[in-house]
Amino acid sequence: MRAWPSLSVCKHRHLQFAQRRQHSVLSHNLKAYVSPRPTAVLNTAELLPASPRDPYVLVASEIDQLRSNLLNLLGSAHPTLHQLAQHYFVHPSKQLRPLVVLLLSRATNGLGSEWEQKKWIAECERVSGRDEELDQPLTRPGVLNDNNPNMPEHTTSFQSLFALQTPKISPEHPPLPFPYETNSVSRLVNPPMILPAQIRLAQLMEMIHVASSLHDHIADSSDGSGNKLAVLGGDFLLGRASTALSRLGDDEVVELVATVIANIVEGTIWKASNVGTRPVESPVSPSQGWNRYFNRIYLGSASLLAKAGRAAVILGGSKEGEIWKEVAYMYGLHVGFANQLMKDVNSYEEDASSFDALTAPLIYAWEEHSFLKPIIQRQFSEEGDVEQARHAVHTCSGLERTRMLAFKHAEKAREVLHFLPDSDTKDALEELTIRTVEART
Repeated sequence: MRAWPSLSVCKHRHLQFAQRRQHSVLSHNLKAYVSPRPTAVLNTAELLPASPRDPYVLVASEIDQLRSNLLNLLGSAHPTLHQLAQHYFVHPSKQLRPLVVLLLSRATNGLGSEWEQKKWIAECERVSGRDEELDQPLTRPGVLNDNNPNMPEHTTSFQSLFALQTPKISPEHPPLPFPYETNSVSRLVNPPMILPAQIRLAQLMEMIHVASSLHDHIADSSDGSGNKLAVLGGDFLLGRASTALSRLGDDEVVELVATVIANIVEGTIWKASNVGTRPVESPVSPSQGWNRYFNRIYLGSASLLAKAGRAAVILGGSKEGEIWKEVAYMYGLHVGFANQLMKDVNSYEEDASSFDALTAPLIYAWEEHSFLKPIIQRQFSEEGDVEQARHAVHTCSGLERTRMLAFKHAEKAREVLHFLPDSDTKDALEELTIRTVEART
């Protein structure tokens, strides 16, 4: 088995270049990593190196902490919603989203110019007990005793019905015990560590992912009662995530995660075809189909991984203009694309593909079989349309080309890691790109 193809410039040169030019040059270079559509078939054997380090083992304690905290964090006064949360988090998925957050945090902590300040804040919160407070359930016992930050004087007559809540004012953190200077030399913290805020971010990403999965059920199902539960369950998780988000204490991170939620909702609307809305007009060409398909992948899944990675690095002290934020964003973006492409391949191989939206295997089939155009135009509404489309996919190169496109995105994710210093966590991030295209995540 051959190793991944090496870059033309060695790792040392990459790091020197990155630290010298940082944001402007990297942004220019990384734009080329996302092509509007595939142009070539890759050799799978060239893209799979030997496994370096198991990403799950490296952050096993944090994953265990995340899993236990999620059920506590999501406690609800309503038993149905509580059971819903248990169903998803007691039997978790492969947890790609929190893995990306935790590994990128571990691989970059110490590199950001404000790392010492972030670490000091985390230590102050630990000493004051605020870190434990942030992991408390978001719903207090008794609905009328829920979070209520303030009340005017004329409401005191209601105190006999429920206790007024005294607003908590977060204390200002004491200054650093030594003169604070931004990092002039990028150096990983040793031994590696992950801040509590980054672990909480990983929890939020999994909550948002599960919420989006519930909302996807709406687009894929005609069951009215099931749709109602999916809407309520997804909204419940998004509400809990939004409340917990405010506890992270970073405005840029709040903005990033808020746009993730907006992206996911928009992506669900793009996908939905049976929720009472006006159907989206079918694409008239494969080229238009590719544009819509990639937009939907970004909105529905890749945006979450890209912005989650960027947010993790920000919580570790990376400021605007520093390379680490861009590396994290592009890594998450390409892993997100690779993951969804492999899901689309697996869906056809399991013979369970839905034809209410175009995916890569069918668009490739359309490029090879012109008879699919009227079938796609009428949205598979006539008898035999679905069977013809599925047969076309299985008798062309669509599945293999989609698989190769997923490998291409995994390769791009791995390439961008060359900007990071060598570490066991960087090796684990490389391994994660391989696992993403080897099995459904």
